[in-house]
Amino acid sequence: MINEQIRDREVRLISQNGEQLGIMSAREAMKIAMEAELDLVKIAPGAKPPVCKIIDYGKYKYEQTRKEKEAKKKQRTVEIKEVRLSPNIDTNDLNTKVNNARKFISKGNKVKVTLRFRGREMAHVQQSRHILDDFAELLSDIASVEKAPKLEGRNMSMVLTEKR
Repeated sequence: MINEQIRDREVRLISQNGEQLGIMSAREAMKIAMEAELDLVKIAPGAKPPVCKIIDYGKYKYEQTRKEKEAKKKQRTVEIKEVRLSPNIDTNDLNTKVNNARKFISKGNKVKVTLRFRGREMAHVQQSRHILDDFAELLSDIASVEKAPKLEGRNMSMVLTEKR
């Protein structure tokens, strides 16, 4: 809220230099802001009494948006990459998939390892679990298991993340 929008009886006023001018009525604070040719901006509405500051509102708004953009820039989204395996995978193929997962994890992504069962392979689900365990073991130096292997329909999957 700025200027005439402030309807509180008393406000704690802070000058443009950052000095506290004390508690006064909103009208007096508005008068002081007008004399300085600046705006009266309510900064902490939840405080008792609310805190208002004498500043240039346009500049204040610009600073706020700049801070938000800066915070957004520092944010990093984590993607989930998927590596699909089958129960009758050979060791060399498994090593290739492990190397791909290693690249993904080193770039900061999570890796979802999915073991797909088709047809009669569903009869040997528990015997195939060791493939996911081996996969996690091969990546144990840089990754940890975030979500343990779990059977969901015809797929068994687990999620690996970078070690902290």
